Amino acid sequence: MRMLIRRGLLVLGSAMLAASMLSPASHAQSAKPRIGFIGAGRIGSQLAAFWAHSGYPVMIWARDLEPLKALAAQIGSNVQVGTPAQAAAFGEVVVVTVPYGALPQVGRDYASQLKGKIVLDTCNPNVRRDGDMTKDALEKGTGVMDPIYLPGTRLVRAFNTVGAAQLAPNANRPGEHIGIPLASDDKDALLVAARMVRDAGFEPVIVGDLSTARRFDPGTAVYGKALPASEVRAALNVSVSPEDR
Repeated sequence: MRMLIRRGLLVLGSAMLAASMLSPASHAQSAKPRIGFIGAGRIGSQLAAFWAHSGYPVMIWARDLEPLKALAAQIGSNVQVGTPAQAAAFGEVVVVTVPYGALPQVGRDYASQLKGKIVLDTCNPNVRRDGDMTKDALEKGTGVMDPIYLPGTRLVRAFNTVGAAQLAPNANRPGEHIGIPLASDDKDALLVAARMVRDAGFEPVIVGDLSTARRFDPGTAVYGKALPASEVRAALNVSVSPEDR
């Protein structure tokens, strides 16, 4: 975990620079939900910086709190550090960004804190790292398996296609923004997630319900690529929806 946080600190400077490019209007505090982070590695630390600078109250956690305090200090205002249970309870929206193999334990350990909440799941199965438990996710799709691991949540698959090294350089970039595919069975959760994507400096691409998440899982045409939203839509054969706007 220390290694993940150190890597997060290394990329945080560019993430904070990208976050600082947000328009003044995007810093408004009103009606922005609290965000709790389960995981604060390279992706989690950058997303925390984007949203904190956009006016969202954020709580981050990891098993080792000391390096996490340094991370929170670098991000600055709007960020708190807490225990896993505190972060899960704090968030009206909870972002889960851990190795895929940890999802079942997250679902068990924090079931009461996560129940009924919007959960943004960025996690991707990796056979070498996560072992046999990835088989079903890779065959059936993460959108089918993840609700089993995170039951009782309003799950949204999000921020799983763009790699950590691609986030900060492409947030709030001039011209057409990078597309972030989203999938969920909960329309209201999709609306919240879409706004969060925009506030992070990207463009939401609503793909469909959770079963459609397999279209942007590992190994697909858009996975691991920072593509403009129009190219993401073309690759996934989806049109602009009202939620995208």
